[in-house]
Amino acid sequence: MKEKREQRGTRRGLCSSLVSCLNLCQGDVTAAKVRSFGIPGKNVIIYGEIIIQVGHGESGPGKAASVWLYSDSNIDPGSGKGKLTQKAILQKGSIDKEMDSSSCAKVLRYEVEFNIEPDFGAPGAVAVKNEHKHEFFLQNMSLQGDNNIVHFECNSWIYPFHLTKQDRVFFPNTCYLPSQTPPALMELRKDELVRLRGNGTGERRKWEQIYDYDYYNDLGVPERSLEYGRPVLGGTQSFPYPRRLRTGRPSNNYDTRSERRLHGWFNTDICVPPDERFSQQKLSEFTTNAVRAAVHFVMPEARAAFNQETSHFESFDQIHQLFVRNTNQPVDEWLLKRLKHELPDDLFKKIKQVIKEKPAKFQLPRIAAGNQFACMGDDEFGRQMLAGTNPTVISSLQNFPPEGSNGVKSSIKQSDIEHNLDGLTITEAMNQWRLFKLDHHDYLMPFLTRINRDEGVCAYASRTLLFLRDDCTLKPVAIELSLPGSLSREEVSRVLRPAHEGTEAALWQLAKAHVAAADSVYHHLASHWLNTHAVVEPFVIATRRKLSAMHPIHRLLEPHFKDTIQVNALARSVLLNAGGILEKILFTGDISMELSSSLYRSWRFDEQSLPADLIKRGFARYNPNQPENIELLFQDYPYGADGLDIWIATKNWVIEYCSYFYEDDASLRSDNEIAEWWSEIRYVGHGDKSNETWWYEMKTVSELIETITTLIWTVSAHHAAISLGQYDYAGYPPNRPSACRKPIPYEGTMEFAELLIDPDKYFLSMLPEKFETALGIAVVDVLSRRLSDEMSLGQQPSLKWIADGRILRMFRSFEDDLEEVKQRIQVRNRDPKLKNRRGKDDSLYELLYPETSVVRSSDGILRSGIPNSISI
Repeated sequence: MKEKREQRGTRRGLCSSLVSCLNLCQGDVTAAKVRSFGIPGKNVIIYGEIIIQVGHGESGPGKAASVWLYSDSNIDPGSGKGKLTQKAILQKGSIDKEMDSSSCAKVLRYEVEFNIEPDFGAPGAVAVKNEHKHEFFLQNMSLQGDNNIVHFECNSWIYPFHLTKQDRVFFPNTCYLPSQTPPALMELRKDELVRLRGNGTGERRKWEQIYDYDYYNDLGVPERSLEYGRPVLGGTQSFPYPRRLRTGRPSNNYDTRSERRLHGWFNTDICVPPDERFSQQKLSEFTTNAVRAAVHFVMPEARAAFNQETSHFESFDQIHQLFVRNTNQPVDEWLLKRLKHELPDDLFKKIKQVIKEKPAKFQLPRIAAGNQFACMGDDEFGRQMLAGTNPTVISSLQNFPPEGSNGVKSSIKQSDIEHNLDGLTITEAMNQWRLFKLDHHDYLMPFLTRINRDEGVCAYASRTLLFLRDDCTLKPVAIELSLPGSLSREEVSRVLRPAHEGTEAALWQLAKAHVAAADSVYHHLASHWLNTHAVVEPFVIATRRKLSAMHPIHRLLEPHFKDTIQVNALARSVLLNAGGILEKILFTGDISMELSSSLYRSWRFDEQSLPADLIKRGFARYNPNQPENIELLFQDYPYGADGLDIWIATKNWVIEYCSYFYEDDASLRSDNEIAEWWSEIRYVGHGDKSNETWWYEMKTVSELIETITTLIWTVSAHHAAISLGQYDYAGYPPNRPSACRKPIPYEGTMEFAELLIDPDKYFLSMLPEKFETALGIAVVDVLSRRLSDEMSLGQQPSLKWIADGRILRMFRSFEDDLEEVKQRIQVRNRDPKLKNRRGKDDSLYELLYPETSVVRSSDGILRSGIPNSISI
C-alpha cells in the first residue's frame, strides 16, 4: 500500500511552478535549515506580502504595524537567539477584491521589504508589533528572495502593543523535532512554550496568548437565585469531567469555587486566546446566522407567549407554519427594550438590522419536505438509528432479556417479540447478529425522579429492541419504558409493541416519541457535546502548551483544532449554562450537565477510534484479511461503511506523516515535547481519568499513529456525522422532540380519554411548547450551517502549509484516497439494495461525503463535505 502511494505521489507530483517557488527538498525534512536567502559578499532584498482582515468601515494598521525577521542560522551572541533584521513597516496597503468575497470583512494586502546581510541565512521566525489603536486579524505572510520563499500561516488577532507589552512571534512552515531545532531557533522555541503556559494566576484578557486548565466552574449563576446554582464539574469523584481553558475570572460571592459569569444571558465575549478566536468574517457570519434564526423562529413565539396565546401546537400545519411564515412584522417595543438590556450593544444592533432587512428564508427540514408524516413510520424510525443524526448508540443485543447495571432485568418477554422475528427464535436471532437495542435506560434511571419533578416534563428510561430483516432494514419489535419504583432497585416498566391501527397504534406512536426524546438528550449531551467538543478541548490546550508550533505533530493537528476553544466558550455562555438553551429545550433541564458528567465516567479514549467502537457495539468483527483487521457484519450501515473508508484513508495519511518524522520507536521516546504533551493530557486535561489502565503509554510510533488518527477522526468525520444532520432531522419536532410533556396514558385515565378522542391532538400536546420548540429549531439551524472560512477534510488553508515536497505529495495521496472514498459512497448511494442510505424524503446519506470543494444548498446549509475541525 505504501509503495503504491509513493508511486502515485511521484507520478502526480506537484506543479512545476509550485516546486520552483517553494524550492522544496525531496528527502531530508531538515534540509530547509541550510537554505540561505543571501549571496556571498552581497546584501539581498527580501520582499514580503502580508494578508490582513478587518471589519468593513475599519482602517488597516498600515504604518502603525511593523515586523522583524529572526535568522534561522546566525545567532546573536547577546540574546542567544537568531539574529534580527531591521524592522520593516507595512506599506502599499490595498484591498484584495478576489479574497474579499463577503460583506462581513475586507481583506487587505500589504508589502514589506528587508535588506539582509550576506550571512543572515533564511528567516526562522517573524515578530509582529501593532502600534495601531485597534486589533487586526493576521491571516498569513510570505517572504521571497532569490527564488526562495518562506510562508507563515498565522490566523491570529494582533492586539495593540500598549495592551500586550510584547511582540507576537510566528514560525514559518518548516517542521523540526526538538532535537533537530536549529541552534538559532532553540531559545525562541523554549520562550514560546513558556510564554504560552503563563503562570496560572490572574484573569485572562482577550489579548493574552496564554493557555491553562480549569474546571467547569462557570455554568451556574447562584447570585441570580439558588435555582441557578450548578455544581462544579471536574476535579471530584462526584462530578468528573474534562478540563476547559482557564479564564481566571473572579470567584462568585455566593460560591467561591465558581467563577463570576459575564453580564447578560447571551454574552459572547468570553475571553479566549487570539489564536483561537473566530476571524472577523467568521464572527460576523456566525452572529448573522444566529440572529436571523432567532428573529424568524424565536421572537414571534416570545411575543405569542407574552400575549398568552396558545402555548402548544394544535395541528401539524401549525408546525409547518414555523418555517414558511412571514416574520416581517413590527416587533413589540417591550421585547426590544428587554433585548437591549440583556444583549451586548453590537448584538442588539445586529438584531435591529436583521429586523429591517428582507426576511431570511428557511426551508422545511428534509425529513418533512416531501411528506410531513413520512418520519412517523417504523421503517424510518429504525433507519435513523443507522443513518440519522445519532447513529453511534445502537448496539447488538447480547443477552435476553436485557439487564440493567443495577441488576434489574428488563420486563420484555419472549412472547413480546418472538412472533416478529421472521420465524427465528430469540437465540437464533442473536447468534446471527440480527437483534439490536437502543438503550437509554441505565444512565437515565438514577436521574428520573428529579427530572419528573418539574412541571410539564415526563421522561422514561427506555430500551428499544429491533430486528434486522433480510434486506438489512431495522424493524422495531418492542419498546420498554421504565420509571423508578417506590423501593430501591425497583422499577415500574411498561412494554409496548408495534401496531398499525386503533388505540394500540396511537400508544406505539407515543412510545416512539419518548424514545426519540431520550435519544435527543443523549445526542446533545453525550454524542455531540461531551464526546467531541468537551473531550477534545484538553488536547487542544496541551498541544498549544507542550508542542511548539515548529513540531510536526502540532503542524498536523493545527487545522483540526481550528476554532474549537472559541466554539466551546460560546457553548458554555449560551447553551450549557444555568438557564441556557439546552436546559430550556431538553427534558433533563437543570441537571443536564450533571448527566453529562455521569456519562463521562464511561468515556475511554481508546474506544473513540471507529474500529474499536464498531466492534464494541457489535457491528463489526475482527478479520485479519480486511483493512484495519475489521469487517462490518452488514454493509448497509451508512455511518459504519462510510466511516470506515474515511478512517482507513485518514490513518494511511497519518502513518506516512508520522513515519516520515520518526524513524523508529526510539526516536519517538527521545521526543521530550511529545512525552510532556501526552502526560499533560492524561494527568491534567483528563485528570479525573488518569488512573485508568487503558491509556496508551506513548512509547511506540504505532501508539502515536492510533492517537492522532483517533483525534482527527473525532474532530472531523465523527463530529460531522452527529452534527451536520441536525437541522434535517431534529429541525422537525415530531421526528425528534427534545422533551415530552405527557406520559403514555393508561386505560381509565383522563389522558387516555383524550387520546381516544383525538390521537393526533394528544401527540402534539405531548411535544414541547411553541417557544421551546422554536428555540430548538433555531439552535439546530445555526449548528448545521458551514461558514465561509472553514476547511474540509483533505483541504489545507494554503498550498504552502508545510515546506516539504514529500509531505505535500503524501497529502495529495490523501486527497486521492478521499476522492476514491467519495466515488465508493456514490456507488453505494445508487445501489437500490442499500435501503438505509435513502430516507423517506428520498435524500441520500451524505454526512460523511468527503467533498473537498464545499457544496451549499440554497438555504446555506452544508449538504456534503466533512469539516476539518469542531468549529461550529
